[in-house]
Amino acid sequence: MSSHARAHSPTPIPGRGGTAGEALGRSRGGLTTKIYLSADGRCRPLSLVVAPGQRADCTQFEPVMDKIRVPRLGVGRPRCLPDSVGADKAYSNSLIRSYLRRRGIRHVIPEKNDSKAARWHRGSDGGRPPGFDKTRYKARNTVERAINKIKQFRAVATRYDKRGYVFLGTVTVAALLI
Repeated sequence: MSSHARAHSPTPIPGRGGTAGEALGRSRGGLTTKIYLSADGRCRPLSLVVAPGQRADCTQFEPVMDKIRVPRLGVGRPRCLPDSVGADKAYSNSLIRSYLRRRGIRHVIPEKNDSKAARWHRGSDGGRPPGFDKTRYKARNTVERAINKIKQFRAVATRYDKRGYVFLGTVTVAALLI
């Protein structure tokens, strides 16, 4: 899931002065940064990634999933695979579905209307529709609630930091306080 953080006016403009790695980009609202995160069932953030505001959601799915680390109560390596993933239609493509299938992660992602039409148009060669559980999909709002908790912090809702790594640190501190 992702959310925009609008940049404050004195932040540097991408393309002027070498701000390529600063996670700033142009979108409809001006200069913005997108915060991508995954959350557990109790609205606690598990992993965070910041990227320019114009970046598509589906491009940051794998980096967010690869950053999940849940420490074990006893000894042992941290857990890297969630039991299941719930996402919206922005994450409904074959690359993400195959990534989740390869790693053995159950998922609830609704199919886009154009994908349904293309599968129906291909007939028996279109394959079966992906499974979809409406009751498990309703639990997807935990990520949205986690984003709302993070955006209660003023420094996250409006990006005042000039550097991308400093803003990532600000978002991480907000996630730790939650």
